[in-house]
Amino acid sequence: MAIHAAMVDRMDQEIGRVIEQLKAMDAFDNTLIFFASDNGASAEIMVRGDGHDPKADPGSAKTYLCLGPGFSSASNTPFRRHKTWVHEGGISTPLIVHWPKGISAQGELRSTPGHFIDFMPTVLELAGVDKPKEWNGMPLPPTPGHSILGTFSKDIPDTQRELWWFHDGHRAVQIDHWKLVAAKSDPWELYDLRTDRAEQHNLADKKPDKVKELTAAWHARTDKLIRLRTSGE
Repeated sequence: MAIHAAMVDRMDQEIGRVIEQLKAMDAFDNTLIFFASDNGASAEIMVRGDGHDPKADPGSAKTYLCLGPGFSSASNTPFRRHKTWVHEGGISTPLIVHWPKGISAQGELRSTPGHFIDFMPTVLELAGVDKPKEWNGMPLPPTPGHSILGTFSKDIPDTQRELWWFHDGHRAVQIDHWKLVAAKSDPWELYDLRTDRAEQHNLADKKPDKVKELTAAWHARTDKLIRLRTSGE
């Protein structure tokens, strides 16, 4: 954990250098800054390359130390599980947006769901440009996600927003405040994120119709992806 803290401290110092440069250029107040963490702390215990040498100085080139499941659980509290899984502990990250000249609201929280795929549409809208339809003569696929520019001003509930995940056998889909999620080989679990963001009360048995609805939505997404890959689009 000490090595992890040192890495965070180093990152903080280097971000500080960028901020100071922006201020020196008198550009800080009119620069849009997004800051987000990784998608959940990792419980992995990795051994890479020629292995981990436990006798080497911690953090040196011969070590491959990881945060591990203990400190990962502490870092992700109160959310369940870790990076790689698609429960909230593996997919949720805070996002800070800073732009004094462009955002009148300051120090406010937003509950509108967002995703990293929303960054490009947001920046394109701010720049007032459209994404090119092709690159080097090749057509570009549609940009996933949508602009979250409106949330800079106020919370905008999006009851139709559909997000889905599939990683290493772990799967989930979220529509509005309902989330259907399952670890690899496990049955579906259902959570109402309005009242149970920590995913403590599985409602799958109590709301089978909602499970059926979200299961169909998840399969529709994955089936479409399989078709696109098969067709080469």
